[in-house]
Amino acid sequence: MSTIQPSSDRAYEEFLQAIKSQVVQSRIGAARAVNRSLIGLYWTLGQLIVERQAALGWGKAVVERLSADLKTEFPEMTGFSPRNLWFIKQFYEAYADAPEFLKQAVSEIPWGHNIVIMQRIKDETARRYYLEATARLGWTRNVLLNQIKAGAYEVSLQDKSHNFAAVLPEYLAEQAEETLKSQYSLEFLGLTQAVHERDLERSLLARLKDFMIELGYGFCFIGSQYRLTLGENEYFLDLLFYHRFLKCLVAIELKTGRFRPEYAGKMDFYLEVLNDQERAPDDNPAIGIILCAEKDRLEVEFSLKSKTNPIGVATYQLYPQVPQEYEGMLPTDEDWQRLLESTQNE
Repeated sequence: MSTIQPSSDRAYEEFLQAIKSQVVQSRIGAARAVNRSLIGLYWTLGQLIVERQAALGWGKAVVERLSADLKTEFPEMTGFSPRNLWFIKQFYEAYADAPEFLKQAVSEIPWGHNIVIMQRIKDETARRYYLEATARLGWTRNVLLNQIKAGAYEVSLQDKSHNFAAVLPEYLAEQAEETLKSQYSLEFLGLTQAVHERDLERSLLARLKDFMIELGYGFCFIGSQYRLTLGENEYFLDLLFYHRFLKCLVAIELKTGRFRPEYAGKMDFYLEVLNDQERAPDDNPAIGIILCAEKDRLEVEFSLKSKTNPIGVATYQLYPQVPQEYEGMLPTDEDWQRLLESTQNE
């Protein structure tokens, strides 16, 4: 009986990985086919229930009776409880008049996910967003719930500043874009006036749980003033996180004033060092987020053009929104920052 020689171990490992990939793809395909079949069955059942109730004037009791009869006829099958039959009926009613692409989208995600979206999201465009994002990104039901609670759809509509599409693979750029917000609300800090960057950092660390909720689902805190070394030089990142779903380090720099082009260069440098020294072999490239009080979109766009690492620039809000009639009458964050700097120099 022949054996594989050591010299061919690498070739065999590549062969094994190819076989395993095919098995995994086959299992995924089979699971999707089963799911589409189940959703198709539920669609037909919902349609029959709605149409017969309307035509014959049957009341709610028919669902209870149908549940008992189906469970007797198909004891090996789940999904025929009265509660689930009501969901099936609501499912058909929710999408009966929807565009065809939406009817197709519901078949691409599990039934439990469909229930969550159907119950919590009423706007058709928002439903499409969560259906497609769940199918594309493979969200679990808990992740989907957290994304809905965090207002992921509303966040996706924001005017965001980043270079993700230019420096990341398409699938990863989309996920990173989903994660970034245009503006972060830091009102939970309870600050009533502008502060220095280190004071802002200390305040965020004191309310770290609230800050992580505002950042969004998936962020894991690593450290503050995180030390990086290059030769004899030391550098310190304001905040460093790891994102479970992006599978990458996320560096955050805090700026209490207006965005400046040199901030992008500094962040690009930090990300180079992180990728070289801290990135695990199976991690995606590190991402940087610059949080500042104000930004000019065009200035940010030109600052990020030449950068090779993924960087997003967002603003933060420390105080409640000013009523529209008072806008322009109160000092901006930049005004407060100039006041702080002038006070320091006296």
